[in-house]
Amino acid sequence: MINPTLIVMAAGYGTRFGGLKQIDPVGPDGETIIDYSIFDAMRAGFRKVVFVIRRDIERQFREAIGYRFERMVEVEYVFQDLDCLPGGMASFTNRTKPWGTAHAILVAADAVRGPFGVINGDDFYGRDSFRVLAKHLRSSAKADAMVGFVLRNTLSEFGGVNRGVCSVTGDGFLQRVTEIEQIEADGPAAKYPDSAGADQRLTGDEIVSMNVWGFQPTLFSHLLEHWTEFVRNQAQNEDAEFYITDVVTTLIQRGVTKCRVLQTTDSWFGVTYREDRPFVIERIRTLIARGDYPASLWMRGTQLSG
Repeated sequence: MINPTLIVMAAGYGTRFGGLKQIDPVGPDGETIIDYSIFDAMRAGFRKVVFVIRRDIERQFREAIGYRFERMVEVEYVFQDLDCLPGGMASFTNRTKPWGTAHAILVAADAVRGPFGVINGDDFYGRDSFRVLAKHLRSSAKADAMVGFVLRNTLSEFGGVNRGVCSVTGDGFLQRVTEIEQIEADGPAAKYPDSAGADQRLTGDEIVSMNVWGFQPTLFSHLLEHWTEFVRNQAQNEDAEFYITDVVTTLIQRGVTKCRVLQTTDSWFGVTYREDRPFVIERIRTLIARGDYPASLWMRGTQLSG
């Protein structure tokens, strides 16, 4: 049986949160959101975790999160440095933030040997999300995969959020992902400002990407090709992002890949703003009371099966 690898993208700073969301405790025994993700991934069958972090947070990250996993699962760390540029290209930008999600995946290429999943380090995806992703990666399906979430279930009460809104075919394959910024709840629906500042409406039922992906290692050669082009055209643009959603959309449109949109019974939640944190803590308490998680994730004797 194939045991897939999980890439955890944890190099972001969390500007709107105002700190390192990755190491912020939200569970009753000091667990972070990453703790719950790794717990769910391990019981779904992932047997290696690759953390993509910044060098300047390595010691803090290892002490707060990484060390406790190293006795339970194979762990590797890779660094999303600003000077990780293709072909020896020199960095000629004053950029300070990471290059984006597609770059985070690309820097993990040497740590991955087979099918792999990708998640954000600061999002809570739920047990079923990892189950359906691992099942797909273990199958003979050659298509890539994305776990989709309903837009209205991914919004914050405290400000706008950026989401990749998906177009999906009738037979469940992704057509494209459109990045939309500053989406806010509008009753059961949603809205966002266009380039002129006018409100545009969304139903709230749209499927969005929350960066839960499943790929084969062949993705890395495509990422390198697109990354080289991106740097050539965008390296002086300090706001440009090298998104995995853009790369996947391009590959789909060129007929290079197909991407299955996986259904999950779970709801996403996360910490975009610091004000979201009490809600996340309460949601986790509810899941513990329901029996989805033990009160202490890593206490001796905790069962990871099923």
